[in-house]
Amino acid sequence: MMFKQWLGAVFACLVFISSAKAQLVIEITSGADQLLPIAVVPFAYENVAPLSDDIAQIVEDDLARSGLFQPIPRSNMLSMPSKEVDVYYRDWRLLKSDYVVIGTVQKLQNNQYRVGFELLNVLSQKPVQKHSSIDVGANNLRDAGHYISDKIYELLTGTKGAFSTRILYVTAEGDRKAPLFKLQVADADGHRPQVVVESKEPILSPSWSRDGRNIAYVMFRNRRPNIFIQELATGRRQQIAQFRGLNGAPAWSPDGKKLALVLSKDNNPEIYTLDIATQKLERMTNHYSIDTEPSWEPDGKGIVFTSDRGGNPQIYRLDVSSKRVERVTFEGDLNTRASMTPDGRYLVTVQKNEGNYHIALQDMKTGRVQTLTETYLDESPSIAPNGSMVMYATTHKGKGILAVVSVDGLVKYRLPSAEGDVREPSWSPYFK
Repeated sequence: MMFKQWLGAVFACLVFISSAKAQLVIEITSGADQLLPIAVVPFAYENVAPLSDDIAQIVEDDLARSGLFQPIPRSNMLSMPSKEVDVYYRDWRLLKSDYVVIGTVQKLQNNQYRVGFELLNVLSQKPVQKHSSIDVGANNLRDAGHYISDKIYELLTGTKGAFSTRILYVTAEGDRKAPLFKLQVADADGHRPQVVVESKEPILSPSWSRDGRNIAYVMFRNRRPNIFIQELATGRRQQIAQFRGLNGAPAWSPDGKKLALVLSKDNNPEIYTLDIATQKLERMTNHYSIDTEPSWEPDGKGIVFTSDRGGNPQIYRLDVSSKRVERVTFEGDLNTRASMTPDGRYLVTVQKNEGNYHIALQDMKTGRVQTLTETYLDESPSIAPNGSMVMYATTHKGKGILAVVSVDGLVKYRLPSAEGDVREPSWSPYFK
């Protein structure tokens, strides 16, 4: 496909069917070679009124989804303690569990709950994490579960967990002639989806601000793309780019003060930056080729973007200060939609080889390239804030779904919607 045709396809009216309230479903397809056995015991709760969420189950599901842990089935548990003094380590050794998670839920006043947990090492028979607790409202029990999962993940892997983060994605409902597009936000595991904005015309390229408070996205109006910034808490929306021609691909700078974006107001798609406070535009590229899909480096000193200035779409790096441009990718028939891991070590792209589009990972130090996925039509990669996972859109059994792969390619799972297709994922940063 010629690059201009490909660019047109990106901004064409993408039609896919979905339910506005459809929750994404986790389907784990592969994990690491050696999984860490762990038992998450149901948390003790003595109040008569039932809880809205099973916190221990949320923790178990989170850890299983990481692809690094093998939870012990509840049906195999010989006892269900909630305090360390009641733990018989011999029972857990028989089940070959390396670690045990125990906890309690206590109802407080004003519809508040105190959730406590401990992480125990079966071999040493000592706590890895002594009793720790968090207070949450009745509607935030899932948050407590994700918080505990993050703590356990970091304690046992040394890497900060990302279970408490959120994702943006686009769905559409209705027939293919007049779909209703919806930008939705949900927990990283697909639960608690909420509609952020809806439109009868396409919504594309959602992007999180670095503090997670605002998002930017492209929404068509009268078949013309426009860029909006929206505050998630209030829903307040601001249109920031409605120039003649293309307005697309907004990407927040690491300090949150600027957006990189693509404009064709001067007759050719070029990379610009926009100072959000002053609304000052600065043109960053100046080439007769098509420059698009900007993404900031973690330190804000550079922007990686897609360009066909070498004959076919590849990834280039723009130095923000000098505006010097150099080519970054050389393997594959083409590379598009680049982004960098938070440590700046790896570049993730959509790479085409032999007619198939895969998610690829390039080591920026060694130049080594690894193909992470095996499906044939992968797109829109977005990296978790801890750099361990990449979420992307793909096709499975004729449906558009979201999928996740670890940066080593070993852990994989799918997040299909129960009722339709999903596209354009964007993984949130850590919330402050």
